[in-house]
Amino acid sequence: MFIGVLLVITWLILLLRYPAKALPVSVAAAIGLGVVATWVIWADNREVKQLARLELRITYAPEQCPADRPLKLTMNNGNDVPLTELRWRVAAYAPGDTVNLADNQYAAPRYRGPGELQAGASWDDCLPIPPLRPGYRPQTLEFRAERLQGNFAD
Repeated sequence: MFIGVLLVITWLILLLRYPAKALPVSVAAAIGLGVVATWVIWADNREVKQLARLELRITYAPEQCPADRPLKLTMNNGNDVPLTELRWRVAAYAPGDTVNLADNQYAAPRYRGPGELQAGASWDDCLPIPPLRPGYRPQTLEFRAERLQGNFAD
């Protein structure tokens, strides 16, 4: 933090003392910083749009999955590029409620998607239930994937 403040103060002194030499360098640095910021914002928006095209459905299905992993996940990659990595958290909600009933602690399971999911392909898997707040049964809750983080092939 101190180094950053020192650099800004030094830059201002140089700009005031030697404007003919410091101004072109400052303009070039500002343009370079603007290009990098534009590229980062574009890449972030592209990733958000690609994650929005993923269709994830999580249902409580103990009859279709093993007892230790009773949540059925169905994922469809609606993008035109392959999904290479995906991580998320499972949230649990009572019908019509907005309070997450999953206790997302450090010991909660970590959810990861398939290694690579081709464009337009589907993937099914069974997941463990996250720890729930006391007094709630999984068969009465709706489960959703939240905090998606993923990478796509270019």
